[in-house]
Amino acid sequence: MRINGCSALVTGAASGLGLATARALHEAGAHVVLFDLASSAGSERAAELTAAPGSASRSPIFLPGDVTVETDVQAAVEAAGAVAPLRIVVNCAGIAPAARTVGRQGPMALADFERVLRVNLLGTFNVVRLAAAAMQATEPVDAVGATAAGGTPERGVIVNTASVAAFDGQIGQAAYAASKGGVAAMTLPLAREFARSLIRVVTIAPGLFDTPLLQGLPAEARASLGAQVPHPARLGDPAEYAALVRHIVENPMLNGETIRLDGGIRMAPQ
Repeated sequence: MRINGCSALVTGAASGLGLATARALHEAGAHVVLFDLASSAGSERAAELTAAPGSASRSPIFLPGDVTVETDVQAAVEAAGAVAPLRIVVNCAGIAPAARTVGRQGPMALADFERVLRVNLLGTFNVVRLAAAAMQATEPVDAVGATAAGGTPERGVIVNTASVAAFDGQIGQAAYAASKGGVAAMTLPLAREFARSLIRVVTIAPGLFDTPLLQGLPAEARASLGAQVPHPARLGDPAEYAALVRHIVENPMLNGETIRLDGGIRMAPQ
């Protein structure tokens, strides 16, 4: 599906993978809505994208909100659809706290486990269900953007973010791995359900990427993590995640799949 002229909603868009994706979709001609917490730098990031050459007619907008709150997400979906048909949704919002199931202070608090699942899994599903309902109300276009008439008709594409932790989670990642495993597991049933609506669903499972989650570590620690990647032996660049998002949107045969984007890494137990 052609990106130019579509409306795109990106969650977790104030930093990291989400910001890189918002930038890539904006550069490809989409009307981008950046959705992130009110405490984020979303307003500043949207202003930076707006200041880029050629952005005057489709200035990105920032909407503060929480992916687990229905009214917040619905407002973002409606804002995106008011500018142009909502055809692209990318779920990048998430948290990654680490804690052993039974640590020195005893069992992990159930509320801490629940919070990770609520943000990463329930939040993703909340965005998917509301965005898909809006997409279903749009007219289909073909794979290159014209009104469908014998081409490959599509209404939209939803890209979710899992993690390699869904498949080889480390010690201390039970909650995170469970949440991302859930995102991966719902990819195929969502794609099957939405096929009749001409909406594709694909999940990306990133490995070690140079995002705010890792940028707080010492340089030596970050270099050590990058060296664990078989090839290329470095941390991933968020722009590489964004490039895959763009390819997924533009390639109509990608559907119902979880794609590892990890340089071939398989995580050790710890």
